[in-house]
Amino acid sequence: MQSPVAAMVSRARETTGQVSIEVLKQAIDNGEDVIVLDVREPNEYAAAHIPGSINIPRGLLEFSIWSLIPDRNEKILVYCKTGARAALAAKTLNELGYAHARAVATGGKAWVLAGYPVQTSISDEEIVLLPAR
Repeated sequence: MQSPVAAMVSRARETTGQVSIEVLKQAIDNGEDVIVLDVREPNEYAAAHIPGSINIPRGLLEFSIWSLIPDRNEKILVYCKTGARAALAAKTLNELGYAHARAVATGGKAWVLAGYPVQTSISDEEIVLLPAR
């Protein structure tokens, strides 16, 4: 039996569009008009994030989204570490009228494991994190 939180995340994933990490990478590489939204906590974002992404923590999303992304027609790809917070955030954004908000199904962890570049706010340089084996 699923926990209530796992069930909530599953429902969010079912009701919102999910995209793969490869779709996100392709959108960035192609220069698509897309906002990459990181909903992790600020310390997680500072340690390493997808270059060009903006950070609004999941817990502040409803309060902060309006000032950073006022146009509800924007295409938004939401990510977190594993995809769970992103699914909940995409569902919330859809409910707030952001019809083109989609969650990245596997999250930033999969981004790093794929060897895609990340940026750190500590040095503000692009780096590549290698997975620990």
